[in-house]
Amino acid sequence: MSNPDYRYEAEALAGGFAFVAGVDEVGRGPLAGPVTAAAVILDVDHIPEGLNDSKRLSAKRRQVLNDQLMQCAVVSIAHASVAEIDQINILRAAHLAMERAVAGLKQPADMALIDGNMIPRNLTIPARAIIKGDAISLSIAAASIVAKTARDAIMWDLAQQFPGYGWETNAGYPSKSHKLALQNLGVTPHHRRSFKPVHNILYQEK
Repeated sequence: MSNPDYRYEAEALAGGFAFVAGVDEVGRGPLAGPVTAAAVILDVDHIPEGLNDSKRLSAKRRQVLNDQLMQCAVVSIAHASVAEIDQINILRAAHLAMERAVAGLKQPADMALIDGNMIPRNLTIPARAIIKGDAISLSIAAASIVAKTARDAIMWDLAQQFPGYGWETNAGYPSKSHKLALQNLGVTPHHRRSFKPVHNILYQEK
């Protein structure tokens, strides 16, 4: 598989845009924790080596690249809470986190490259959706690394407060051990009640 490159960003810059942000989110699938998005504007002269879809990188490598990006790129991280996920559904919550990440950029972007096939409806700037963007566009790959690193850190912290669910390793995804803990230990305030496995356990308790 080929590595992500800068062609979508270059195209946008050639089209008259000045600040192109890559945007990605992580945490749609987990049963617990927020959904986290990042927006990243790369400096074309200082792009860290080895940017790639965060799923293709080790946690150690992600951390190194994340730290480099914090030094040389414009980065914004945002979340949508468990309450928001349960209220408006996970897709809208993921888009809300993306909108917040774009809005939070210290250097406002005038164009966004969005991972996926949908553009968040309340985005205030022109945008282009790129399917599997985190494996194609360097800016989206950067955003995927930042979002994953940030969300994993949150889940690690929550795991210290709520031991037994294995969040420090499963990041809240529905692994076997997590589902088992859910049945044995019950539902925490950080579980998404609208998600079926969680909902079913709450429903059994009634």
